[in-house]
Amino acid sequence: MVYKKILVPVDGSPTSMAGLNEALRLARNQKARVRLVHIVDEVAIFASSEGGLNIEPVIESLKSGGKRILARAAKLAAARGVRADTELVENATSRVADVLVGRARRWRADLIVMGTHGRRGVNRLVLGSDAELVVRNSPVPVLLVRSARRG
Repeated sequence: MVYKKILVPVDGSPTSMAGLNEALRLARNQKARVRLVHIVDEVAIFASSEGGLNIEPVIESLKSGGKRILARAAKLAAARGVRADTELVENATSRVADVLVGRARRWRADLIVMGTHGRRGVNRLVLGSDAELVVRNSPVPVLLVRSARRG
């Protein structure tokens, strides 16, 4: 199968970088375009904030950090000869997985490539799995890249 448009969520973590590196390798081989997406998950902030707390500075800080993460990822893509654009998404209403699937649909991606921790059992049940939800709901193939196991 040939992929021309690859969506890649990035958050700056080692797991995310594993997904990004694989996506860039694949994009270069396929001569594909990449869309790098960073989601500022305001849902988590609202859920954990206390009444009367001004969360606007927190959100602004997360957006600034997201822009830096996207800039680093775009620079890496350019260094590897891959055409990439970036998108910072503010999310205050949905699960992160739903936002990613929606972005893939809207952009008409051919593939989503993302890093995953590969959690199992109780850890997966307690922490949830955005990667699993993306796989279940994606209209396109999803390539999950496991991060290196810690010693």
